[in-house]
Amino acid sequence: MAFKVGDFVLVLDEDLSGVIKSIHGNAITIETKDGFLLDFDAFEIVKNKSNQDFKKQLFTHSNVNEVILEKEKPLRKNMPAKKAKERYEPTMEIDLHINQLVKSTKGMANHDMLTLQLETARRQLDFAIKNRIQKIVFIHGVGEGVLKVGLDYLFGRYNNVKFYDANYQKYGLGATEVYIYQNVPPNY
Repeated sequence: MAFKVGDFVLVLDEDLSGVIKSIHGNAITIETKDGFLLDFDAFEIVKNKSNQDFKKQLFTHSNVNEVILEKEKPLRKNMPAKKAKERYEPTMEIDLHINQLVKSTKGMANHDMLTLQLETARRQLDFAIKNRIQKIVFIHGVGEGVLKVGLDYLFGRYNNVKFYDANYQKYGLGATEVYIYQNVPPNY
């Protein structure tokens, strides 16, 4: 290693550093920060780059604008972790109880109420198919089963859906879950 007077050096195997004051062949004299002059052989010391040289070496490949752009780049946002059970939950619930659909049933016949409920279910199912929502739960209640039979007939007319009783623990007997197949070829 080529040393010259004025180089800042570190001593190997000792906690010493200093500036080279003189060089005589293989013998090098350094002055420590405390002002002591010490002699070492060339193989006992190494050059230490100053802080400025170190910073230049680190940042030679990029300018300030590149560093700023790298820091401003948005990081991938982590989605909140969902339990496996929650991942399979339906994304959409439709409550078909008549009091959820109209403010008052005054003046409505049973047939009118049933028609409104079935029409709402059809509209919501079409919306889910159009927007690629895979699972929907229709809450119809237990009652006499007239609405459930109407829903079964409605869902049976679609070739890309499968329907079954929804989660009993969550909905009891009064709900039907519809699974929509996403890439079904049309019927010919």
